Amino acid sequence: MPLKAAKKPAPKPAKKAKAKAPANKAPVKKTSSPKTGAQKIGAQKIAARSASKSVKKPKAKKAPASVGKPVRQTDLLKRILASLDDDKAENVVTIDLEGRSALCDAAVIASGRSSRHVSAMAEHLARRLKEGGYGTRPVNGQAQGDWVLVDAGDVIVHLFRPEVRDYYDLEGMWSVGCRK
Repeated sequence: MPLKAAKKPAPKPAKKAKAKAPANKAPVKKTSSPKTGAQKIGAQKIAARSASKSVKKPKAKKAPASVGKPVRQTDLLKRILASLDDDKAENVVTIDLEGRSALCDAAVIASGRSSRHVSAMAEHLARRLKEGGYGTRPVNGQAQGDWVLVDAGDVIVHLFRPEVRDYYDLEGMWSVGCRK
């Protein structure tokens, strides 16, 4: 039986070019079905959520290492600043209170990233002061970790969570620096 040649498919007809809208007429935009009140509110909420996610929060301003007139660097103050630096304290500010307060000669204000970080910095500072021969120092607020005060005698150390520090604004109270 002889083999028959395979038939080639018929060529496809050329595609027709779409008719373009005349230049003087604007293209017609299709509209969707009218939305009910609940659908409009839902669409607005979704748009608001997506807009809020794309908004970046401004970064916190960093305060200078010491503000006002230079603070006399005593051995105690050097030890405190070294301990806070080792524990990665943020925005450390030293305020000279000599002649302005009978409580202390200087105040050190620093922030921690979380309440756990603040508590750990206070614990390490108290331990390092004791090891340095300054005795057992009173520590207040360590259990909560929002605002911890370490009384080191001539220097008082305030350790805060950033939100709490902004709220109490001790730098503003002592009229130093450019805080809110």
